[in-house]
Amino acid sequence: MKVKPNQFKNLERMLGIKTEQIDALRVIIELQDKTLVIENPSVLKMTQQGQEIYTVIGSAKEQVKEQKIEIRDEDVKFVMEQTGKSEAEVRQALQKTNGDIAQAILLLTSGEGKGST
Repeated sequence: MKVKPNQFKNLERMLGIKTEQIDALRVIIELQDKTLVIENPSVLKMTQQGQEIYTVIGSAKEQVKEQKIEIRDEDVKFVMEQTGKSEAEVRQALQKTNGDIAQAILLLTSGEGKGST
């Protein structure tokens, strides 16, 4: 749904707001844990007293962000010493537990870890 330019002429005259239709192909809004993608949106830019306001109309599709956990070598070494497991097993456990050392040790020593006995 595209906004007709003449719909905003009253705003321009009464409130001093300039409006401009933007021919956007896609709008992407990045949030902490996901991304919203709006394809073929209707985008209106309004300017008043040097401030810009963007209005976006359209249906958003959510994309969940894949969180990358940084696993420190010191943590891997510590968990390996505590559990006797291989580096690969420890890294996998730390990824699975979002880097939580205590949880990784429990996982590896409770028989749930890959290659555990």
